[in-house]
Amino acid sequence: MNREEPSQQDPIAEVIHASLAQYFDDLDGETPCAVYDMVLARVEKPLLLLVLERVGGNQTRAAEVLGINRNTLRKKLQTYDLL
Repeated sequence: MNREEPSQQDPIAEVIHASLAQYFDDLDGETPCAVYDMVLARVEKPLLLLVLERVGGNQTRAAEVLGINRNTLRKKLQTYDLL
């Protein structure tokens, strides 16, 4: 497996790789900044929404599914104005 490209067996990594490649291409030579925070925010919010939907809005169960503390989940939900 090439370190720069995701495995074909990891579709999430493939989508992220393709999206980031397009992002860097779209910069057209401009210097990127805060890429890490941007990617986390773009992934984290839909992840939280989907997991909450799957567990019927139960925050305790969502925290368990995500593998995080319920207080951490609530903080993240507040960050994204999802409460």
